[in-house]
Amino acid sequence: MADLVAGGVVGAAFGEGFTNLHGTVKHVVGQIIMFKSELKRLESTLDGVAATVREIKELSQALNLPEEETKSLIKQMEKGKELVDKCSKIKRWNYCFKAYSYSSKLSKLNEAIEKFCQVNLIVQNTRNGLETLSLVSQNTRVGLETLTGVNQNTRVGLETLAEVNHNTTIGLETLAQVNHNTRIGLEALAELNQNTTIGLETLADVNNNTRIGLETLAEVNHNKRIGWKTLTEVNESKRTLDLVLKHVESQNSDMKKKYGKFSCAVPEPKDHIVGFNLHLEELKRELLKEEVSVLIVTALGGCGKTTLVKMLGWDEEIIGKYMGNIFFVNVSKTPNLKVIVQNLFSYIADKYPEFQSDEDAINQLEQLLKQIGQPVLLILDDVWPESESLIDKFNFHIPNYKIVVTSRKAFSRFKFTFKLNPLDHEDAMKLFCHSASMQDGSSYTLEEDMKKMVRYCGGLPVALEVVGGSLCGQPVEVWQSKVTGWSEGHSIFDSDNEVLACLQKCLDFSADKIILKEYFMDLGSFPEDQRIPATALIDIWTELHESSKNDVHAIANLHELNNRNLASLVMKRKDAEEVSYYYNEELVTQHDLLRELAIQLSSQKPLIERTRLIVDIKENNLPDWWMKPQLINARLLSISTDELFSSSWCNIQAPEIEALILNLRTRKYTLPEFVKIMVKLKVIIVTNYGFLPAELSNFQLLSSLPNLKRIRLEKVSISSLCNTLVQLRSLKKISLFMCNIGQTFGNSTIQVSDSFPNLMEINIDYCNDLVELPTRLCEFLHLKKLNITNCHKLSELPEEIGKLVNLEELRLRSCTKLSELPESIRSLHKLRILDISNCISIIKFPKHIGELHKLKELHMKDCLRLRKQLPSSITELKELRLVVCDEERATLWEPFEEFFSNLKVMVAKKDVNLNWLTKS
Repeated sequence: MADLVAGGVVGAAFGEGFTNLHGTVKHVVGQIIMFKSELKRLESTLDGVAATVREIKELSQALNLPEEETKSLIKQMEKGKELVDKCSKIKRWNYCFKAYSYSSKLSKLNEAIEKFCQVNLIVQNTRNGLETLSLVSQNTRVGLETLTGVNQNTRVGLETLAEVNHNTTIGLETLAQVNHNTRIGLEALAELNQNTTIGLETLADVNNNTRIGLETLAEVNHNKRIGWKTLTEVNESKRTLDLVLKHVESQNSDMKKKYGKFSCAVPEPKDHIVGFNLHLEELKRELLKEEVSVLIVTALGGCGKTTLVKMLGWDEEIIGKYMGNIFFVNVSKTPNLKVIVQNLFSYIADKYPEFQSDEDAINQLEQLLKQIGQPVLLILDDVWPESESLIDKFNFHIPNYKIVVTSRKAFSRFKFTFKLNPLDHEDAMKLFCHSASMQDGSSYTLEEDMKKMVRYCGGLPVALEVVGGSLCGQPVEVWQSKVTGWSEGHSIFDSDNEVLACLQKCLDFSADKIILKEYFMDLGSFPEDQRIPATALIDIWTELHESSKNDVHAIANLHELNNRNLASLVMKRKDAEEVSYYYNEELVTQHDLLRELAIQLSSQKPLIERTRLIVDIKENNLPDWWMKPQLINARLLSISTDELFSSSWCNIQAPEIEALILNLRTRKYTLPEFVKIMVKLKVIIVTNYGFLPAELSNFQLLSSLPNLKRIRLEKVSISSLCNTLVQLRSLKKISLFMCNIGQTFGNSTIQVSDSFPNLMEINIDYCNDLVELPTRLCEFLHLKKLNITNCHKLSELPEEIGKLVNLEELRLRSCTKLSELPESIRSLHKLRILDISNCISIIKFPKHIGELHKLKELHMKDCLRLRKQLPSSITELKELRLVVCDEERATLWEPFEEFFSNLKVMVAKKDVNLNWLTKS
């Protein structure tokens, strides 16, 4: 069909081309004198083939003619028409230039048409005839085949007719059989009459049987009465059953009222979530590890833990993995285990069982989950610290069964923990803009305010959403007012109670942990955005809150705050599970909003009733209450001053102060005179947050403090300490960090033992002007801990160090110029820990080191020049349990393995850490 259409189009094109050329020639032949003879010949040729062209056109519409046979002639006719048109437009003055060219072209056109008609058309007509003959032959063959089919159908018809005649014969035979059967029927009728007589006789027998039936009916009626009685009893039982069912239904209704809707499906997460996609992928990778059975998702309140696990429960990959067996339980503060299990039963099995005990509930739940026979994921959301044991109860040993727990506390005894951090600045900006309904085209002014607010919210989603939402649609002035208020010291909690309520939930401690709230509020005593030395906090907490005055309790509670995400403990270095507690290099950080919460809680009561007083002084602008004489009953006083403060103090009456924290930034700083009347003072922490050490004066005021037990100085310069602290008989610990200590322990005319009769611990860290250890330090006969670390100019220890016969810990870590240990350390018979890690200049151990019979730990990592064989006396260290070293130093211990049955030689990993650097 397509070929036929194509042929029709070709024929039409050929005829149209001829018609256009023929018409044009006839039109101009009488008008153009210059080419009259050529045009006349062309006209004559076209007139002669006109009839043939009409036939070609008609045949082309009926037959399938190829385009190539007329395509060339069509093009010539189109060019011919253009040529004739051009000839008609030639001007007389240009004729002499165009005559020969155009005459030649007209002649060639005429010859081409004549040739096509004389040769091509004849050939084409011959071929077309043959094609037509072939087509006729083909059609004839089809006709013959059709005729053969007709003949065959005729034969079939005749055969069918014969079959009909045969059936007619059978029908006649059947009719004869019917007549025969009719005769037999009449004979049967006669026999029936005879049977009727017999039937009448049988009727008499039936009457007799009827009488018997009536008697039976009477008996049936009697049984019916018994049946009605039974039916009445059944109806009564049914009414009783209905009452029972109504009671059960009532109980179910009461349960629903009591326990709420029995749904344990994962709630759908909200539509707009920012910055959690990467967290979700990391959480999925952790969860899908084969060895993970319980995964703790932990973070500060308001960070989006619940949002993250909701996303997990709706993730396509997780749904495909657990085939819909994902159950979500909100545990809350006071969980009822039986109610939780009942909710799971109602959701999974549509049952409302009653359990005899918690143990019965757990056992039945385990059996129910085993019956599922497929992977199961249980999400326990908002598990409070006091409910840690609940996780164990749900931790069944079932294949492909896993638990995800969200909690503000990182339950450390569970191996796998996912820490969710606050949003980074970019994602925080996106969330804030969405909450405030700000578009990308916000003004520059608002953009600057937004950046300040986002930084203030510290990436905490709940704060970003609440603050952003409160500013939605507000004029620019409201934004600026809020930013200005915050910069002047106003709190986010003054206007946004939702953020306050969210964070306050983190401080709901059980009765046995209520002391943690005091620990937490003490964290507000240090400046914003600064790392807090862990030992500073331990000093404060031990003296303020621990009646036993043992650091171990403060350290344990520091870890508890870290696990609850109320503070972050930055562990700079932990080579092993050390025998003693050494936290001189550990730092503590805290989210800015948590610090503000601590200050807010500390400031709720009237000034006279506060147990801690936190003061922030800008320039010399003291708070108004300071200028008025009044009694301060606080136990802790924290004073922060800036670089413009000139130490212009006013006296205050604070006799109850036990911990004094001074945060400064000036090059010169004078201790306030009111310190000398703080007779209960136990701890003083002086920290310089400026770039260069501050000159600290008026230090002699401390000599009047009979209860002072701990002093910590950071980045300050002090004169002869021994000359000023003549009365500090209670002092137990001195810590100097990045200080210029000069002659602090030297050139004193006073016996050191008289100045510090109870001193038990000295810590000197990063004090670069310490070249040699003063011999006077060796007069502290009660000293138990001497830690001199990162003092890179210290080159030798005095022989007098052997006098410290009560010393239990000696740490000389990273004293890079220290070349040897004096032989006199053989006298330190109570020494339990010796640390010379990173002392790269030490080349050998003392010959008689084996006399340290109580030594349990030896740290010697990266003592690069220590390559000689260890002294033979090393075999006498029978109490030695742990050696921490690098790979090369570990080989030095191989010859002595047979002498130590309980010794562990631990090869420590390379540890490069700059967490000690001050944040700017």
